[in-house]
Amino acid sequence: MPEPALTIASLIRNTRLQEACSRWLAGGHCQMVWVDPARNPVGELDQRRDEFDAVLLEQGALDRQNYQSLADLGLLLPAVVIGEVSGQIEFHDSEVHLPPDQLEQLSYSLDAAVSRFLQRGLVSAGSPPADQASAPPDRWKLANRLKGRLGFVGVFYKRDPARFLRNLPEIDREELVNSLERTYRDLLLSYFRDPAAANQALESFVNTAFFSDLPITKTVEIHMNLIDGFSKQLKLEGHKNDFLQDYRLALLDVMAHLCEMYRRSIPPDAPLAGLQAQSPGQSSMA
Repeated sequence: MPEPALTIASLIRNTRLQEACSRWLAGGHCQMVWVDPARNPVGELDQRRDEFDAVLLEQGALDRQNYQSLADLGLLLPAVVIGEVSGQIEFHDSEVHLPPDQLEQLSYSLDAAVSRFLQRGLVSAGSPPADQASAPPDRWKLANRLKGRLGFVGVFYKRDPARFLRNLPEIDREELVNSLERTYRDLLLSYFRDPAAANQALESFVNTAFFSDLPITKTVEIHMNLIDGFSKQLKLEGHKNDFLQDYRLALLDVMAHLCEMYRRSIPPDAPLAGLQAQSPGQSSMA
């Protein structure tokens, strides 16, 4: 029996961007429903709150007042923001950011958005406290629905092997790796000059690397190829390139975040056999 689809509210103004998002989610476990951001989006999301599991936002589609109204109504949803990686928070601090030239990663970003929503600060907005009588029903109902649909055990995510990089068709595999290279380039370009933007790019890369089971060797290869390209360009322009060694810190940062995601993905009471089956070591460390 196929997994129930997530229903995603899409608040995207740009028609071409909307079409591109639909194309990259086609045939997957997500169903996208367009909500016009120019026509009372808060009211429509409120009216259909039991229908939507997450939200896809075009950067700048809603203003601060809209976001505050959603928060006041308890309409905090897992969110992916499509737009420039600038370090700015649009909706809430568990949102995932993805540039429009990296939409190949969209389905993985939605997985990450749901996982972050449940694991991080917003889990209290989605789960009942000890005194369940005092919990707003709409808030914890969403978390229970997400866990049931996506195979969470508590807030621990079971990844879908069908969408692992090694199991994708060759053309999809190449497109995903190329997209990850663009994300990593964004990370390097902003790593020392704009920490907030670099952090969003880093999280975007790590999220997709985790959910697609990207081999560690491929991560290192992406880093080295980009640094080599920067080095050659600097030499051609007559500049020194010794400082590029400092960007090893970015690679170490990525590895540390990946290790933490794998650690958090395993329930503390998981049986040993289950750990072996879910371990990233066999595929990602090869």
